[in-house]
Amino acid sequence: MLPNHRPIVVAEQAKMLAALHPGRVDLGVGRSLGFTAPVRDALGVHDYGPDDFAGDVSALADLLADAGPVTAMPKGVPAPPLFVLATGSGLAVAARLGLPVVVGGPLVHGDLTPLADYRAAFRPRHPDDAPRVLVSVDVLVADAPARARDLVLPEAWAMVESRTTGAFPPLRPEPALRLTARQQEQVERHLDQAVHGTAGDVAEQLTAIVERTGADEVLAFSSTYDRAALRDSDAALATLHP
Repeated sequence: MLPNHRPIVVAEQAKMLAALHPGRVDLGVGRSLGFTAPVRDALGVHDYGPDDFAGDVSALADLLADAGPVTAMPKGVPAPPLFVLATGSGLAVAARLGLPVVVGGPLVHGDLTPLADYRAAFRPRHPDDAPRVLVSVDVLVADAPARARDLVLPEAWAMVESRTTGAFPPLRPEPALRLTARQQEQVERHLDQAVHGTAGDVAEQLTAIVERTGADEVLAFSSTYDRAALRDSDAALATLHP
């Protein structure tokens, strides 16, 4: 999250990882200030707009390419692919700078106008650049739909708790908080936006998301408290055809 890290620091950390693991590092940057007021106070950042973000992303891209006003070390490491973790304003910044985007949540399931605007306004940095959209979805596969839903719930509960406390807790089979009506709505929204069910269910849902958004790639992530179930879910997901 660039409001909380200077571009030179991000560039050097990313380049070091890319040097240690060639071809295996992607760099995603966003502009979240933190979930809660105490977190924002601790970070000391309260006013950070789209133009600030655009300036930092542009500076970061130059540093990664060894084209900045100073040298980000290690020098000469191929720049890892840079993605903007985008909301509405983030999409506009990515289009202006000619960068690919990762989108999730409401942008995957809601109004697609921001994605259309991103593609229309895209300004390539290099001749071969084109708009590129990755959709990020929480995916859990199980033998039965109800079991898959139960596996998604711990992540939903943890997200709600983190927005209340400012700290992301361990995933648990039961909620740590007594949920308010508003928090329960947030949990249900998370469930609606996640992809879960049997392997056939998940294949259909992912296909529908790709067809609806025109995504170039799906970034699937899975998280739950049951490690064996998580391993089985990932294995099942890996067998699905695009």
